[in-house]
Amino acid sequence: MFDSEIAIIGAGPAGSAAATLLARAGRDVHVFDRAEFPRDKCCGDGLTTLALRELEALGFEPSNVASWQRVDGVVIRSPRGTERRYPLPDDAGYHAAVATREDLDTALVDLARASGAQVHEGRQLTGIDHDADGVDLVFGEEVHRARRVIAADGMWSPTRKMLGLGVESYRGEWHAFRQYFRNVSPRAAQELVVWFERDLLPGYAWSFPLAGERANIGFGIQRGGSQPIAAMKRLWPDLLARPHVRELLGPDAEPEAPHKAWPIPARVGRVPLTGPHTIFVGDAAAVTDPMTGEGIGQALLTGRLAADAIMDDDHGLERYEHEVRRELVADDRMARLLIPLLARPAICGAALRATGANAWTRRNFARWMFEDYPRAMIATPRRWHRGMFTGPGAYQRA
Repeated sequence: MFDSEIAIIGAGPAGSAAATLLARAGRDVHVFDRAEFPRDKCCGDGLTTLALRELEALGFEPSNVASWQRVDGVVIRSPRGTERRYPLPDDAGYHAAVATREDLDTALVDLARASGAQVHEGRQLTGIDHDADGVDLVFGEEVHRARRVIAADGMWSPTRKMLGLGVESYRGEWHAFRQYFRNVSPRAAQELVVWFERDLLPGYAWSFPLAGERANIGFGIQRGGSQPIAAMKRLWPDLLARPHVRELLGPDAEPEAPHKAWPIPARVGRVPLTGPHTIFVGDAAAVTDPMTGEGIGQALLTGRLAADAIMDDDHGLERYEHEVRRELVADDRMARLLIPLLARPAICGAALRATGANAWTRRNFARWMFEDYPRAMIATPRRWHRGMFTGPGAYQRA
């Protein structure tokens, strides 16, 4: 006797996307999350073109997100202090946005619920057992039996650990640090800014605008890079005190809440993507972009691929592994080749000078940076098609 056909552990973007699509297809879907929404989620809050296209295909409505801020370009500061603006196309939809995860994830959960998924909040997974037919999920005193499970429960996925598929001592490839500020300058409230600070390479610092004269300010470093993870708390006040950061924030900016830090997994293809009757998605599948630490687009993508795979009853698990590798592994490899080069200030600066040479290079670098097309597009001929570098953005009607 099954309590549901499909159980999804985790109601973040990956889990909610899968739940929405499966429920619309008429499947019996139950979603479990240990949190109660709305809840804060540590993140840079940036939405790339990949994320926006996935949201649009899901039928997601940005007007339901109070903090939503459209972005038309990015300002990048080189290790030597030179700033250049890289515009995104402005003629067909848009290619970047920012929204707090508290607002975004709540709206996605609401969409899953409205689509017919049963959402159970405040439910912590405490045990798993499986047999030839399905999986028993334990939530305290309650046992929920499902035919299939989608594990969307984050980097330290309890599902993965309980199934014996965890990676010992794994702490992620990136570690990020952020704080929200209010009353920021007009520029900080509108522009997305990335600082390639010499002492953070191959990491970077950012200022991402949010509606209501707010901004998400933070920085990320790669594990094993020039700065130890333990130094992040000490680096934070120093970073905020740097003149170009103070100038951008403006004299009236003030922090809204304490700063937070979180690890980011980025090793797609090097951790199991499936287990017994189980599919791992989002951070539980370690599918984050290793170059930028961006993971919302990849989470939504893997949630969609998981839903498609489950609807292919005969070869679902094999199909999912194949599709994730096809979509993401080549891009992961290319990013890893570039990371050591970006760790060197001279090469990073030279690359930014080259990409900022003229309007065409600036526009196309911005599109590449914001995942308008796959990182390794040029190295994967199977992806080549007419207009592959000039596709429209998302939400064209908006």
